[in-house]
Amino acid sequence: MKAICLISGGIDSPVAACSVARQGADIALLHMDNRPYSDDAELEKVMDLRERLELVLDGPIPLYVAPHGPSQERFDACCSKAYQCVLCKRTMLHVAKSLAQRLGADAVVTGESLGQVASQTLHNLKVESQGLRFPVLRPLIGLDKLEIEAMAKSIGTYEISIGRTSVCRMVPKRPITMCKPEDLTAQQAKVDFEELVKASAEHAQEIRPRRTARS
Repeated sequence: MKAICLISGGIDSPVAACSVARQGADIALLHMDNRPYSDDAELEKVMDLRERLELVLDGPIPLYVAPHGPSQERFDACCSKAYQCVLCKRTMLHVAKSLAQRLGADAVVTGESLGQVASQTLHNLKVESQGLRFPVLRPLIGLDKLEIEAMAKSIGTYEISIGRTSVCRMVPKRPITMCKPEDLTAQQAKVDFEELVKASAEHAQEIRPRRTARS
């Protein structure tokens, strides 16, 4: 099985990627570049995480980066602010699906843990995936934060993930936590969602390793 693993600079997603790889999956990483609503340090952190995972898993791991800032900007301009995080995650899943199809992958992997943040409530997870028609694996879904942190420490990604970077400046003060399918459909209709996904996926580029030999 080949899987596209969504990866941020956070604690959870590298653990999820490592988990499925240890179960035998051939993985590639996809980072949704949130600039200008995050800083350059986030991408540097992701590259550090890729290098650490390569050491742990003893092999090269492709890393792709797709622009996400333009989508965030469009949602902010056209949609209700409360739906920003749900629309954000929905876009990520669709871009990951597009890359998976391009690379011949079988599934998308996320680091989601049930109820940890607003976009990860049961209601929101459901609507974020509606109509995707592609497998989404969530290996950490039933784990709490302490369990995930312990796993991150065991593989050496924890210290990298907790390094200082800016937080996403698009997170609303009161994000919706029980999004209804019809409400998401109405919000999504305010933008050309398919075009946003297409533009992001088409500009996804592979980032080469910063070094050719591991120390």
